[in-house]
Amino acid sequence: MLTLVFHSSGTDLVAEQRAEPDVANYDVLIRVEACGVCRTDLHVRAGELPDIDYPIVPGHQVVGWVVAAGTRSPVAIGERVGVAWLGWTCGQCDYCRTGRENLCDAARFHGYQLDGGYAEYMRADGRYCFPLDPALPAATTAPLLCAGLIGFRSLRMAGDARRIGLYGFGSAAHIVTQVATHEKREIYAFTRPGDTDACEFALEIGATWAGGSDQPAPCDLDAALIFAPDGALVPKALKDVRKGGMIICAGIHMTDIPSFPYSHLWGERQIRSVANLTRQDGHDFMALAAEGFLQPRVTTYPLADANAALADLANGALTGTAVLMVD
Repeated sequence: MLTLVFHSSGTDLVAEQRAEPDVANYDVLIRVEACGVCRTDLHVRAGELPDIDYPIVPGHQVVGWVVAAGTRSPVAIGERVGVAWLGWTCGQCDYCRTGRENLCDAARFHGYQLDGGYAEYMRADGRYCFPLDPALPAATTAPLLCAGLIGFRSLRMAGDARRIGLYGFGSAAHIVTQVATHEKREIYAFTRPGDTDACEFALEIGATWAGGSDQPAPCDLDAALIFAPDGALVPKALKDVRKGGMIICAGIHMTDIPSFPYSHLWGERQIRSVANLTRQDGHDFMALAAEGFLQPRVTTYPLADANAALADLANGALTGTAVLMVD
């Protein structure tokens, strides 16, 4: 099978032919249809995450068909599934036993410690796969499995906030905007300064306001969701939210947060982070997505062009999500 592999930090993907993985116990072998390209893949390429298991096949927004299954797999051959970031947890620690498996210290993740979906086939634990309707388009379903899920979990952390700022308007933000507007909330999109295309895109899909992150918010916000990996946006967002407001940092990696006056945090403002996702998040979000109102914007690339897709993501040349299609 064709695979795309990072062999070390700071290097491009290398195309390799490998044998299809064997499966046993809970495993399934998935014939990949599509795999979304995520900013986390850039962090893996740059070595910005700890303990990356190089060589590694990236990719954790996977849509495909089960073609082989271990004897204990809850997923059968012939089923269509989605694979997300979370690939395995211990099931025994306090976090796992209290519904917070995303915080398990022993957790392993696709495209980071487990080979992911930049390949024609991938192995996954069937207990961590999500059943998918066979009729769903692969290209627009793939982004839901990370960008959609992270946005969904971030939005739930914001509680009943009505006026929400999104900082960084890429894959996750454009999906959570659709969820939030479906729930009759107002979205205020903060993009890279000067990025008029992103502003127009945000307004097109339902944002109330859009402007550069160097601009003040047009009104007091109830919450801010930060998707861009720029720590300087945290003090900026603190200025934009009202007393009692919440800042949600949604990325797995962020540059250092600059110091800021305590007065910007005072007034019972809060700063929280989102750490990955639970399987329950996946089931809840996919049930919401089944209502049919989500329309992710995607740009597709052949699997062999994964380096070009990553370059376009890094350079800000994408609107929505890049998706690798496997023939």
